[in-house]
Amino acid sequence: MGIFSNIKGDRLIWAIAALLAIFSFLPVYSAASNLAYTGGNGNTFSYFIKHFMHLFLGFAIMYGVHKIPYKYFRGLSMVMIPVVLVLLVVTVLQGTTIEGANASRWIQIPFVGMSFQTSTLASVVLMVYVARYLSRVKDKKVSFKETLLPLWLPVFLILALILPANFSTTAIIFCMVMVLAFLGGYPVRYLAVIVGTGIAALVMFVLVAKAFPDAMPNRIDTWMSRLSSFADGGDSETNYQIEKAKIAIASGKVTGVGPGKSTQKNFLPQSSSDFIFAIIIEEYGLAGGLFLMLLYLWLLFRIVIVAQKSDSFFGKLLALGVGLPIVFQALINMAVAVELFPVTGQTLPLISSGGTSIWMTCLAIGIILSVSAKRQEIKEQENKEDNPLEILSETI
Repeated sequence: MGIFSNIKGDRLIWAIAALLAIFSFLPVYSAASNLAYTGGNGNTFSYFIKHFMHLFLGFAIMYGVHKIPYKYFRGLSMVMIPVVLVLLVVTVLQGTTIEGANASRWIQIPFVGMSFQTSTLASVVLMVYVARYLSRVKDKKVSFKETLLPLWLPVFLILALILPANFSTTAIIFCMVMVLAFLGGYPVRYLAVIVGTGIAALVMFVLVAKAFPDAMPNRIDTWMSRLSSFADGGDSETNYQIEKAKIAIASGKVTGVGPGKSTQKNFLPQSSSDFIFAIIIEEYGLAGGLFLMLLYLWLLFRIVIVAQKSDSFFGKLLALGVGLPIVFQALINMAVAVELFPVTGQTLPLISSGGTSIWMTCLAIGIILSVSAKRQEIKEQENKEDNPLEILSETI
């Protein structure tokens, strides 16, 4: 009871996060068998322990963050923006390439021997920063020029640094910033200018990258092949993954083949991360897939409730800003597995294996819980004020 009494915020969000984490163990353990045997040692239990440690640290982050009053995230976002920019620059300058394509997404954490994907941290920090700015200018008439430096410069700098190695993450962050700006009351005509500028910048990047392929190794060809495979179904590696994912989904039928009995996990290269949803449906059927989807939609519902009940405009935008990308990413991952969307490389939040994704999802949920905890605190205070006997008993 001691642990639960220290847990604040929306209990249902805690429950959903715990359910997703618990549910993740069996599919990750099952899908990791492919990695264990192709990787060499054949020890699947080590992947189970690794996933457990990632989740344990993630929930520790969630618990620690939810104890911080959310008002402090205003100032922290200002401090973290320069830090994130430096981390992204360091990541880009590594010049990591895979088959000639820029793949600088991770940096090594000194002394620990672990890698960290900087773009996921940048995403959370940027959403908090945008929420902060929009709450500051609420009910003020600001010109487009006034917002360029304080709001849009950090957004475009961060997106420009993520884009060369990770188009899908850049696109998701950009879309989420646009949604948050719209919800925050930023003028639609200004948003149209930003969208137009973003598209023009992307076209310019593609043209420059095509013109100087040796000077700037990039993933343009990878993006193009994924889009063409999605459009016409070619024989590329991307199409191979989608075909195997569809076979897995078809094999699952309504109730699935049973936990650990997936066969397609042996053929899907990203069976424990990007395509884990296909493995879940193969093993747990349509019922398992729908259960998982309902959990994410339930999480979305609770995030909206927390935002609606927040005591400040910043709290509302903060909860939506860090919460919506979690559900959006989950839906994109599911859409990719059933070929409703081109392959993006996005993981399934709290389900897929991978430390950075889990930690940053837990960080975002911790922030939402902090917003919820503040509302809970105010409610408890109001109840005390309405009950003189309770105040008297505390003074005695």
